[in-house]
Amino acid sequence: MELVLEVEDADAVTKSALRRLADDAGLPEAERAHAEGAVTEDTAEALAYLVDPFDLVSQVPGVELQQASWSSERIEYDPDSPDWDLDEDDVVDDEDGDR
Repeated sequence: MELVLEVEDADAVTKSALRRLADDAGLPEAERAHAEGAVTEDTAEALAYLVDPFDLVSQVPGVELQQASWSSERIEYDPDSPDWDLDEDDVVDDEDGDR
């Protein structure tokens, strides 16, 4: 799975992550300070703190999350560029997902 997001308001993402950190009563203070620094400095870190990969797939029948990791990079997304076309592996021919 690959997911491309456009963050329209990085400040809102950061503020939301900071609120979630503030509400996490079980988080040790040293860990909280480290997490606050990370989410403040990097929007991708803030997003990673807000989005739980398990929650994304936990209700999908037949899917069990084995491992999840985050990586991010800033890119210039151009939806009209051929670089963003679906690969042959991404194309589905019918409603059942069969080719």
